[in-house]
Amino acid sequence: MSQENGKEIFIQVNNLKKHFPIFRGVFRRQTGAVKAVDGISFNIYKGETLGLVGESGCGKSTTGRSILQLLKPTDGEVLFRGQDLTQLGQNELRKSRRHMQMIFQDPYASLNPRMTVGNIIGEPLEIHNIGDANSRKERVKELLRIVGLNPYFINRYPHEFSGGQRQRIGVARALATNPDFIVADEPISALDVSIQAQVVNLLDDLKDDLGLTYLFIAHDLSMIRYISDRVAVMYLGKIVELSDKDVIFDHSLHPYTQALLSAIPIPDPEKEAKRQRLILEGGVPSPANPPKACNFHPRCSYATDICSEVDPEFRNMGTESAAHWVACHHAEQFK
Repeated sequence: MSQENGKEIFIQVNNLKKHFPIFRGVFRRQTGAVKAVDGISFNIYKGETLGLVGESGCGKSTTGRSILQLLKPTDGEVLFRGQDLTQLGQNELRKSRRHMQMIFQDPYASLNPRMTVGNIIGEPLEIHNIGDANSRKERVKELLRIVGLNPYFINRYPHEFSGGQRQRIGVARALATNPDFIVADEPISALDVSIQAQVVNLLDDLKDDLGLTYLFIAHDLSMIRYISDRVAVMYLGKIVELSDKDVIFDHSLHPYTQALLSAIPIPDPEKEAKRQRLILEGGVPSPANPPKACNFHPRCSYATDICSEVDPEFRNMGTESAAHWVACHHAEQFK
């Protein structure tokens, strides 16, 4: 595997695009496309948690599903263990999926209500022909213990569990085939606040115990800071900033990132009263008709003529050993 900054590159995403066609008229002619993901490139290092954050509708979940090929990308490469997943046939892709799994956002919709917990968690083992019936049953019980559930729950149905317990079942299902890489698609957003920390701590412990690599998708910045090693900020289908979490939270160079961070409440009334909030004007433009050049320029108070004429380069404003990638023409003024 190739290396970057002395770290092993586990997943390499190059110019990834996912456009959903828009059809109109009696003859269903394509009249445009929703550019959900529009040419993003980044690496995920082995053993790290890369946090992907942004507003709802910016393309975070589509990015995760496109990496796993649950959605077929329109263009670009996704390199995993030296293989471009976008070029694999169904049989090869099925073999690769044993090593890549997903934890879905909604624990109520992602579990089949007609299947027992044992069948739900054991299904990946059957699909990949791992073990016999007895060994699968023991593996399911082991997985239930790992995620903090009673192994005797194996014959119960999803409706008998709370939201937090259902998400633990989803985590157990994702771990069934001993994957190396997991996409966690907003795994805590549908849970009560009191349960969120438990699930995040579970994921963090599993990462260390099982040597996992995560792409953790969320819009909760405080949770992203807690669990992530590096953070990628996404806006309208593009990554606008990417660096170590402390760099992003303490020295961000993109106006959109700064606006997101200013929305995080500070648990100190005096500091909260003194700090300046950055309020973005207008709403997020439609991904079916994004602004020309920089996607963010219609809402940016620092925008100049070049922002509406030239697409900013996604460039490294840090050092080789401590990269800080940002897509902004005026990033120098924030250093």
